[in-house]
Amino acid sequence: MPFTMTRRTIFSAIAAFMLASTASNIALADKIKLRLSSPSSATDQRAVALMERFGPAVSGFAEFEPHWNASLFKQGTELEAIARGNLEMSITSAQELAVFFPEFSIFTAGYVHRDAAHQVAVFNDSLMDSFKKKVEDELNVKLLSVMYLGRRHVNLRSDKKVMKPEDLAGVNLRMPGTDAWQFLGKALGANPTPMAFTEVYTALQTGAVDGQDNPLPTVVDAKFYEVTKQIILTSHLVDLNYIAFSKKVWDSMSKSQQDTIQKAADDASEFGRNNQLEKEKSLVSFLKEQGLNIYEPDLNAFRDRVQGMYLKSDFAKDWPKGLLDRVNAL
Repeated sequence: MPFTMTRRTIFSAIAAFMLASTASNIALADKIKLRLSSPSSATDQRAVALMERFGPAVSGFAEFEPHWNASLFKQGTELEAIARGNLEMSITSAQELAVFFPEFSIFTAGYVHRDAAHQVAVFNDSLMDSFKKKVEDELNVKLLSVMYLGRRHVNLRSDKKVMKPEDLAGVNLRMPGTDAWQFLGKALGANPTPMAFTEVYTALQTGAVDGQDNPLPTVVDAKFYEVTKQIILTSHLVDLNYIAFSKKVWDSMSKSQQDTIQKAADDASEFGRNNQLEKEKSLVSFLKEQGLNIYEPDLNAFRDRVQGMYLKSDFAKDWPKGLLDRVNAL
């Protein structure tokens, strides 16, 4: 039987389409927008983990909108942006948190965390409860999960072999600009130079700095191997990041939504952690193929100097009594 398109049929079809479009727009408008700002690149393992695991997991009620390469907020300003209500998420460090809360400097000290599993144990232990609560109460930021960034090593432009801290004397080593990072650079024996991550490649290329420190996957992802000659496997910091979330947004969500956000953050962290550990295993041979000299220095000499300087510093005065022993016992 032939189909005849009547005026009533046309108007009904138009009305149905408009109703569906309106419903779709309302559903989209009802979604919680979660903008994340980070200086990391889109290919960094933290970025990949969040885009592949976090974003899809929360898509039922939230729109995850990441901004990489510090394209939304300048590095180091993200936590304040969350506190002001201008941002929903970031990937922050213990070093950045130590600017606001000096006790966080214990998690920035060299040779404290032993490995990736130890990081997770520390973050999930009750010893972190007071740290998390203070960040929520005073900065309006909720720390959802801990991400493994990797073991940080010293990466230099020069050919001079470095076996002990004294060999780094006079070396301008790029470090992030906070006091905690700068102190770690001094503890290693170098001359720390504050600089944003996005400027490091050019600075290495031109000789504005002599080197930088980062985990091997970051060295590869940022292509620092193109403008450096050696990597000293100091393993001076088992580095971490926290997934930071707006407490205001968190409190506005239902319990079900909060549970989904938390699980998504934990799953993303675990996914990124496993990927990073696998990459660390494979990248030594890759970097050697690129012509870099990679070797292990006198780790005892570095460890003794770094720990000794921290224990004598003002940083240690801010550490809660007995906390280091609790961390070591986990």
